[in-house]
Amino acid sequence: MPPESVDPGREPAESSTLTRLEEQLLGGPRTLTLAQVADRLDADVEDLRLFWHTLGLPTGPIDAVEYAESDVEVLASLLEARDRYELSPRATVSLVRSIGHTTDRLVLWQVEALVEHLTDRYGLDDTSARIAVLDRVTEIAPLLERQLLHAWRRQVVAIAGRFAQEFGGAHTTGDGDQLPLARAVGFADIVSFTTRTAALGAHELAEFVQTFETRARDVVTAAGGRVVKTIGDAVLFVADDPGLGTEVALGLASAFGVDSPTPVRVALVWGRVLSRFGDVFGSAVNLAARLTEQAEPGTVLLDEATATVVEQSVPGVVLTPQDEREVPGLGRLRPVRMSRADDGDA
Repeated sequence: MPPESVDPGREPAESSTLTRLEEQLLGGPRTLTLAQVADRLDADVEDLRLFWHTLGLPTGPIDAVEYAESDVEVLASLLEARDRYELSPRATVSLVRSIGHTTDRLVLWQVEALVEHLTDRYGLDDTSARIAVLDRVTEIAPLLERQLLHAWRRQVVAIAGRFAQEFGGAHTTGDGDQLPLARAVGFADIVSFTTRTAALGAHELAEFVQTFETRARDVVTAAGGRVVKTIGDAVLFVADDPGLGTEVALGLASAFGVDSPTPVRVALVWGRVLSRFGDVFGSAVNLAARLTEQAEPGTVLLDEATATVVEQSVPGVVLTPQDEREVPGLGRLRPVRMSRADDGDA
């Protein structure tokens, strides 16, 4: 989508461009107020306001003309599904929030990727690149929509496969209040991130972070794990069994070793977690985070319980107990360093 003509002096977000963008993506102009939408759907205004806020979008005054016919159709489908499946308010809001949170980040990521492309490819300044993206985003929107729908379907198939494998033969839900999912949980944290990035400009910092995140995701996925989230200078990952978790952790330590531009410290814990909001929670996550702080660059640390599990189920690794130490928030721990047997590191 080359910018045939970009005038840096032009007023950004011209009304004609924005109108064309809205009508193409929303299927028509905004012609309705929130009160009118509520009347059309025979719904409570506050319910609609809640759904809209949960999507991460502002509602504005009740008499502001902010809604298109497509908004009414989507809200009608949501209310119908809520009633048909007897969804609780909590479940309904959580489903809507999952869409809002994910698409907010997704769209920002995609737009920034296009801005970066135009800046690099055509030598535009940041403002001109953003104007060019605004002018041309509808050209690529159909492709991004198809990719999003296909990726969503593939992810549903993938998680269904994991559930079938893990729980297909189960007849009970386990003990009382224990967290439901047994997982290998790990962190990889860039060593001295603040020092390494302090002198970088915007472009260099973006390149630094993007390169690390992209490569880390590739390593995690190739080893059979999943990235839960990235947190600036760290990656939180999970795997379904200790063997896969071991491969992910050792793979990250190898890919980002002491000679790498972004050396990392890695920790891995086998334990039970709660999965909510696209994130994972539990003491295993907290322990992994704390252990990461104790690791040396390019190495992997385990807690003693995880080391026992790995020793019994994962061949080809060397487990080396470390000195006992005080870990803030966790008390006295004796970490165990893990390495591959063929590394010659005992």
